[in-house]
Amino acid sequence: MDSAKKKIESYQDLVVWQKSIDLVAEIYRIAGKLPPDEQYGLTSQLRRAAVSIPANIAEGFGRWHSNEFVRFLLIANGSLKEVETHLFIGNKLSLLNHADTKVALQMATEISKMIFSLRDKISRKK
Repeated sequence: MDSAKKKIESYQDLVVWQKSIDLVAEIYRIAGKLPPDEQYGLTSQLRRAAVSIPANIAEGFGRWHSNEFVRFLLIANGSLKEVETHLFIGNKLSLLNHADTKVALQMATEISKMIFSLRDKISRKK
């Protein structure tokens, strides 16, 4: 094993999980800029979808079978697409500006690529 590679012992060792936690923090920052009347609308939906990403990665990691891990990775990616959609809606409704969402959308793109790369690695090991 390459000494530069750390052994994965926990879902917390997965870089994709770590980056998804960073995305959650960014989404909470952005959602805090939404108007108070969106507290039970876009704000809530955005935060729930964001939190779902690392939660599904962690849950999939904890499953016994690699097929289930892959399934939860795909669910996490679905939540990621939901976050992106909520950000686009916030922009379209002029509730959020492009500068507020640009970094989060870039993070989402990177995480999505990582999810599919991990899925491919897991699928090859079967």
